[in-house]
Amino acid sequence: MRTLTLPRSLIILSCLLLLTTVAYASEVVKDGKRIYIKDLTGERWEVTQAVSLGFKPEAFQYGIGKYAFTPLDNSHLVEDTGGVSNRIRIIGIQSESQAQAYAISKLARHEIANTTIDSKPIAAGY
Repeated sequence: MRTLTLPRSLIILSCLLLLTTVAYASEVVKDGKRIYIKDLTGERWEVTQAVSLGFKPEAFQYGIGKYAFTPLDNSHLVEDTGGVSNRIRIIGIQSESQAQAYAISKLARHEIANTTIDSKPIAAGY
């Protein structure tokens, strides 16, 4: 009698595929006419509009929560730019009365900078 043996790589690949599917399966919550998915921290994210456009909420992949990354703190910034090299790559945000700039080297480590300009919340991401 012959036994069927699967290649080890196929078994490992199958296990990884199963784990990935379980890790990204979204919990869908319907509250009246609104539809939400929950992230790993339990926070709900509304996806009603996306569903109205044809997206399937159970297919959404979510992250580890909005507080997983430390946003760039700009409290140390000053208006005096005399000591700043003119070779630094930056992302800038400007309104009619204010402007702010973030060094790409810092954004690469923090991924996002949260601030306000003209009392409006702004997020610069890289």
